Amino acid sequence: MSAARLARLREAMAAADLPALAITNIDNLRYLSGFTGSAGLGLLTHQQAWFLADPRYVTQATRECSHFQVVPCNNGFVEALAPMVKDSGLRVLGFEKRHITFAGYEELRDAMTEVRLRPVVDLVEDLRLVKDDAEIQAIRAACQIADATFSYALTVIRPGMSERELALEIDWHMRKLGATKEGFDSIVAAGPNSAMPHAHPSDRPLAAGDFLVMDFGALVNGYNSDITRTVCVGKADERHREVYEVVRQAQEIGVEALRPGVRGADVDKASRDYIESRGYGDRFGHGLGHGLGRQVHDAGALNKKSTLELKPGMVFTVEPGIYIEGWGGVRIEDDVLVTESGSERLTTSPRELIEV
Repeated sequence: MSAARLARLREAMAAADLPALAITNIDNLRYLSGFTGSAGLGLLTHQQAWFLADPRYVTQATRECSHFQVVPCNNGFVEALAPMVKDSGLRVLGFEKRHITFAGYEELRDAMTEVRLRPVVDLVEDLRLVKDDAEIQAIRAACQIADATFSYALTVIRPGMSERELALEIDWHMRKLGATKEGFDSIVAAGPNSAMPHAHPSDRPLAAGDFLVMDFGALVNGYNSDITRTVCVGKADERHREVYEVVRQAQEIGVEALRPGVRGADVDKASRDYIESRGYGDRFGHGLGHGLGRQVHDAGALNKKSTLELKPGMVFTVEPGIYIEGWGGVRIEDDVLVTESGSERLTTSPRELIEV
């Protein structure tokens, strides 16, 4: 697996006329090497692959990174990297522009005065857009935990419990089912709080007549799921049902539009146009979705500006919402795989309006 990914990256480096690349982003390094620790630096040329490991991770990296030569770094990564670059005769070194601070760049520059540092953007991330079979399997496992956790949440929701209590139940259950941890801080927001897309769970008790938004995900084998479901606490009224149905239909339209050859902006537009046609266009302020993988917000997006052409193997969230300040909000989100002929939902929890 690592060998194939390294080969693809070397092809991209050759196309960019780049002789060497320093890999500082830990998710990119994990993707290429199989490393599961929290720190390291990679140096890749067209002939060699080195993993620079601090003393905490030398043994672990040696076990996990079979396609890399592990180099112990007792005095810092740059101190080890600089002589390696010099000894390899490299005159140009690419670095990941999005993942290094200016201070980090200055440290590299001052340590390698005879080397031209060349910034690159998304060289590894572009490879990560299309998931291989092992990655898709890991995302499926994370989605299964998310679906099972939603089913569990329906059994414990009760008026009077706080948003924070429900969030803890959700987090605990994902870990009980085998998640390494939560993919992100779980969102549980009820009543007026549900009108805030990224609300934090509070001590506010759930009450009859509340829309209740639950947005959570599990990390499994290094890959994430991300699901949102909205339910009604108690009986739903006519307004609840109208707003919910608009979002449900918009999500259905978005999933149908997600297919190979389509641009990300076109998928966003399909859902957005429907919401606007129902009079709620000004209540949907965020993009339709984002890439999903090693990071919850992985490379790729479904929004108004996305020129990305979708390809089989890409995974996105599809999550339209309507948010009405002072009243409440609805969001429905699934993780969706682009297939050869269309798309497949990886999260399959019920999408009809549920009253609890």
